[in-house]
Amino acid sequence: MPGKLKVKIVAGRHLPVMDRASDLTDAFVEVKFGNTTFKTDVYPKSLNPQWNSEWFKFEVDDEDLQDEPLQITVLDHDTYSANDAIGKVYIDIDPLLYSEAATVISGWFPIYDTIHGIRGEINVVVKVDLFNDLNRFRQSSCGVKFFCTTSIPKCYKAVIIHGFVEELVVNEDPEYQWIDRIRTPRASNEARQRLISLMSGELQRKIGLKVLEMRGNAVVGYLQCFDLEGESGLVVRAIGTACTLDKLSNTSAFLPTCNSPSKDMKEIPFNEDPNPNPHSSGPSTPLKNQIYSFSPSKSYSRQSSSSDTDLSLTPKTGMGSGSAGKEGGPLKALLRQQTQTALEQREFPFFTLTAFPSGFLLHVGGVVSARSVKLLDRIHNPDDPETRDAWWAEIRQEIKSHAKALGCHAVVGYSESTSICEEVCILSASGTAAVLNPRFLQDGTTEVCLEQRLEETSPLGCGFCHIPYDELNMPFPAHLTYCCNCRKQKVPDVLFTTIDLPVDALVVGKGCLIQARLCRLKKKAQAEANATSISNLLPFMEYEVHTQLMNKLKLKGMNALFGLRIQITVGETMLMGLASATGVYLTALPSPGGIQIAGKTPNDATYEQHISHMQKKINDTIAKNKELYEINPPEAPEEIIGSPIPEPRRTRVLRSQSESSDEITELDLSHGKKDAFVLEIDDTDAMEDVHSLLTDVPPPSGFYSCNTEIMPGINNWTSDIQMFTSVRVSRLNNVTLTNQTLNKTFNDLCENLLKSLYFKLRSMIPCCLCHVNFTVALPEDELIQVTVTAVAITFDKHQALQAAKTPAEKTLQRASTDNEEQLQFPMELSSDPHAPQQFSPAKAISFDKPSPLTEGQSRRSGSSGMSSTVPVVKMTPLSFIAGAKITKYLGIINMFFIRETTSLREEGGVSGFLHAFIAEVFAMVRAHVAALGGNAVVSYIMKQCVFMENPNKNQAQCLINVSGDAVIFIRESELEGAANQLSTNGSQPTNSKDAVSYNMKK
Repeated sequence: MPGKLKVKIVAGRHLPVMDRASDLTDAFVEVKFGNTTFKTDVYPKSLNPQWNSEWFKFEVDDEDLQDEPLQITVLDHDTYSANDAIGKVYIDIDPLLYSEAATVISGWFPIYDTIHGIRGEINVVVKVDLFNDLNRFRQSSCGVKFFCTTSIPKCYKAVIIHGFVEELVVNEDPEYQWIDRIRTPRASNEARQRLISLMSGELQRKIGLKVLEMRGNAVVGYLQCFDLEGESGLVVRAIGTACTLDKLSNTSAFLPTCNSPSKDMKEIPFNEDPNPNPHSSGPSTPLKNQIYSFSPSKSYSRQSSSSDTDLSLTPKTGMGSGSAGKEGGPLKALLRQQTQTALEQREFPFFTLTAFPSGFLLHVGGVVSARSVKLLDRIHNPDDPETRDAWWAEIRQEIKSHAKALGCHAVVGYSESTSICEEVCILSASGTAAVLNPRFLQDGTTEVCLEQRLEETSPLGCGFCHIPYDELNMPFPAHLTYCCNCRKQKVPDVLFTTIDLPVDALVVGKGCLIQARLCRLKKKAQAEANATSISNLLPFMEYEVHTQLMNKLKLKGMNALFGLRIQITVGETMLMGLASATGVYLTALPSPGGIQIAGKTPNDATYEQHISHMQKKINDTIAKNKELYEINPPEAPEEIIGSPIPEPRRTRVLRSQSESSDEITELDLSHGKKDAFVLEIDDTDAMEDVHSLLTDVPPPSGFYSCNTEIMPGINNWTSDIQMFTSVRVSRLNNVTLTNQTLNKTFNDLCENLLKSLYFKLRSMIPCCLCHVNFTVALPEDELIQVTVTAVAITFDKHQALQAAKTPAEKTLQRASTDNEEQLQFPMELSSDPHAPQQFSPAKAISFDKPSPLTEGQSRRSGSSGMSSTVPVVKMTPLSFIAGAKITKYLGIINMFFIRETTSLREEGGVSGFLHAFIAEVFAMVRAHVAALGGNAVVSYIMKQCVFMENPNKNQAQCLINVSGDAVIFIRESELEGAANQLSTNGSQPTNSKDAVSYNMKK
């Protein structure tokens, strides 16, 4: 359908000096869209030009509006030589192309140059007039909304969830193209940025077309990634979950519990009734009243687009734990057989969502993952990316087979990633196998209803922990016990998942961040030899990473992991593994036993004494962790109705030093009727593993951390948030490369990074670091780069304590408050929190504060004739803002930046270069959100940060890809004030409505 794009260039400010004779600039602007270019007049000799141009009009198809970015180039006019480039601005038009979108993009945009960074600002106004087109063969997908958040967006309700969508586009990388003329670094970087913008728009449009074919209107959990394959080419790929969303009514927009966990931690991501009755299982349950259905039928991908059948979300025959111990007769067996046959013929749903409503997950089987090592070949035909498609199809097929082996019919919390070094690429995919609730099905059938009656007997809060597979035909050895809540179904001893903690899960105490880190050397090789060596290492690395996770989970006294993310990174001489998850104690699972060291013990008293000392240290650590995280599960009474739990088995352990050599004593280290977890010490590496297990330093008093959105056990958040991004680069110059030294270096790198964050955030105590996202990269030989993005949220610790204390305890607490706050940190760490921080040569950290340029706008805006108030755009990786309500989503922010320098030392080294670049990325994201009329970015993520350095030539280059959702939010205090004004001014309804609308706009 045709559309008209109108652009007006208003003014510029703070431009750089381009004419050394006059210390001024003769600036003009080129506005380009597609193949059409307009130019403004030259504004002579000014660093703050006022162009006030006419409206430049582009008549284009809506397909071009989605694919092409608006390109604005600011240049300095030279009479006798070529014009000098000052910088560029790329504006994505897509946020203006759906019905609820903003009508105009207007604001100050930073002028960005890939060599010099931000070089002033330009004021631009952009409008789009779009005409409806009902042509069924159209190639545009205008109207489809995209969301980065992995839960149903706030202020929306899900009508239907259609299923998985994926797409990828390929092209040649301009950085490696052979051209006739010499290309400058600036021209190469700009060609790369422009190509990635074009590919990103094309990819988004193609995924939107698939959603329209599925009759959806939105993509939730949209994840777009760039694979820089070097000479092989450039791949942009994306996955998401297609949905049909409806805007919530205005009456429910004033419910603060919909959006902010500060009031009620039982957040309802899918926006059901805010006051559900968990004890009712009849037809009047809130989930059944919810206008919501689930149709993974047309899970759309290039490989499976021909399927027109729907999927019945019923477990395979004999696999559903909800039927354990029940008899349904031959009718039930026949229905189960029909369901299994239907499952084999229908599509298998993947979901990129990680948060679901209460009752949506019937059972969780566990983490399923697949990895594959591929050799990259050159992309000969960019229009035919079948090779890459076939690779990902194999990975997804393997994930499906794993999930089916667990008795599950869906994968939730699904994600994909790659790691590339030279011509070798590791493809990784992971998710959580699950059984979904048939009540959310659009096409309910008889067998679904039967299964539902069987499942409804599971009590709320523990049903998702019950095993979905048959305990007599388990796909792997596992220790099963009866559920500690209902005593009706079997549960595993531990549970690993990639999703957030379900809203109805019963948890004891608080959670914590658990990480497993691993490095392994490999020989330098080429092509197939390199790929073979990596393939041989991968299974052992995954096993060791999972072993570390299990050990550390037991050491914390917990029994479940949520938000698990395992990253395997390949370099020229090493492989690195980093796993992050949030550990919790689920009441439904059995209490974890202690960790017990066992193995072949030589007849050496010193060795036995060392083992005994290590065992005592482990036991003390477990006890301290249980006290720190408040893990005090209630003892289960023996007279609980239900099947009894089998008596625990006793395990033979090591002989202590005080015992005779021929006497073996049977020690009972079990706690809560659970056997101890045995660590076998059979070589030096095993002892190193035990030492590394004890080297993890707990966070300082007053700090908590997790990689999920919400910390379990904390529900009294305040509105004080602080997002930060930190990058640390370590060069292994003077390190003897062995597996042990590499592991120690990597551990120290991550631990020191966390310690520096705790130190810089000490003024926010008590606080929790939420959504901690670690990313490790090996950009060059002997170079390790760790990037972390998180948000620090404060909470009212004393408010929670006051509710549980007696009046006498409250009096004592008030008397000791001052002393307690002074002892949060050791004396040597205390310093002025507002003092400027000193960075190490290999580290850069950027906090989410308004940039100096933004602060300057508010100071100097009066002189340029613009508005004197500049809103500060908040940024957070969470899908909500504590203490506030999101009222409108303005569109997705997906930006790719390249920064290069030939004067690295002069810019402050690696630290100064990275810090300045990340701060500029923050400023540009904020500017684009403010121009859309927004005041926050939620679900912010730095998906890629690639740093390359050549210290001998004083050069460095960095590539950053960020994304998020631009939103408008209102503080709950303003909402309450508006509601109070509505109630008190009942006699003046007009003025009250005006007040509410004013608050909304503000």
